[in-house]
Amino acid sequence: MKILLTIDDTDNLESAGTGELCETIAASIEEKGWGTCSGVTRHQLFIHEDIPYTSHNSSMCFRANIHEDHLEPIIAFASNFLETESAEGSDPGLCVVNEEALQAPQKLIAFGEKAKKKVLTKTDAYGLAKELSIHLSEHGGTGDGIIGALAGTGLRLTGNDGRFKGHHQIPISTDPTTVKELLDHPRIDRVEELHGEALPLNTAVSLSNKVKTVLLNHDSVLLLYQDPKDQLWKNCTKQHLKGF
Repeated sequence: MKILLTIDDTDNLESAGTGELCETIAASIEEKGWGTCSGVTRHQLFIHEDIPYTSHNSSMCFRANIHEDHLEPIIAFASNFLETESAEGSDPGLCVVNEEALQAPQKLIAFGEKAKKKVLTKTDAYGLAKELSIHLSEHGGTGDGIIGALAGTGLRLTGNDGRFKGHHQIPISTDPTTVKELLDHPRIDRVEELHGEALPLNTAVSLSNKVKTVLLNHDSVLLLYQDPKDQLWKNCTKQHLKGF
């Protein structure tokens, strides 16, 4: 069984971030032998004065392959984890979707895309979750995090939204390295220039300290840009990736 698990609004300015908690849930699933998990992706939502958020209003999601018998234990574990580990003053929400049983996935995707552009309500979220038989639960505070949790699940489902949390350590034999060497990394599925064009395998690439990938066509993709100063291909900066 394939599931998507998303959390939102678990932190404050002094606490561990939502992404870190999401990674801990994923790691626990694997440690308990309940399944295998993908990398965590960050999904940017609407910034508006009517939406309370800690810093950037983003939710965190991962996909897991599990046995169906482990679905309820995973939901129970994640629920308890959020109630005990979320920061004071946060409004945590949890969303878990059985992808294989999901009816009308386009409705979930539409909710996610809407949440990037307008203010939505808990009533909107619960209504859709009930219609699509999606687990959606709040675990403290106002519980407003359910909105972002449901939206983040829909955005991850598109396969074309979000940045993978953290950065990749790339062991390289030379600097610059090559596209071919980068493709050998287990967490990099494709290497492309910023606008989507593939580059020859022997293309020289000069890496910065933080190598981040984005979710494109359900793959972990390393995007490059050509620096006009020295004409070298380099991994995109955080500024380049703001749209993901």
